[in-house]
Amino acid sequence: MSPPPPAPPHPRAVALLLLALLALATFAAVPSSARAAPVGALAPADALAAADALAATDALAAPAALADPLWSWPVDEPHRIVRPFIAPATAYASGHRGVDIAGTEGAVVRAPAAGIVHFSGFVVNRYVVSIDHGGGVLSSFEPVLSDLAEGALVRRGEPIGALQSGYCGAPCLHFGVRVDGLYVSPLNFLGGIPHSVLLPTRSLP
Repeated sequence: MSPPPPAPPHPRAVALLLLALLALATFAAVPSSARAAPVGALAPADALAAADALAATDALAAPAALADPLWSWPVDEPHRIVRPFIAPATAYASGHRGVDIAGTEGAVVRAPAAGIVHFSGFVVNRYVVSIDHGGGVLSSFEPVLSDLAEGALVRRGEPIGALQSGYCGAPCLHFGVRVDGLYVSPLNFLGGIPHSVLLPTRSLP
């Protein structure tokens, strides 16, 4: 009696095999120079994706207790705010679109989160650096002298420049954040705004 014919391969196994072959073919079709392209050569959109990947990698590499979604301060302690954020009533109204943090001339200014350098140069009468963090979030720092080029990828905590004098009466860093073009308090990202506490309207027994 002849043995029964072998059972046909399972459809899921066939699909997995085809996907694996397709992935190998796609990888082989990509030039090796493109696979090994440095981060600095990426287009802005790709650089933003790389910045998000760096942030995710840093979070995964950190211990669970240290995986903090908040940003880090752009300057070392003490973090003394000499002028707070004051939201303008309208887009063109007066206000203070950021916080001023006391510092020392020449102090290192660091990226509060991963991103790409959106601008680095001289504006009106001071040096300015801004970082695009993706998702419509941009941070700005002044007066900060930097040798980073626009499009450069930076990690959280990486130096982006040196604090200059001439903004406050004493050296200070103006730190601003925009979300979809609107200025918000940077303390929202640093965890510096305390939660509201509801108080009773009458005395408790």
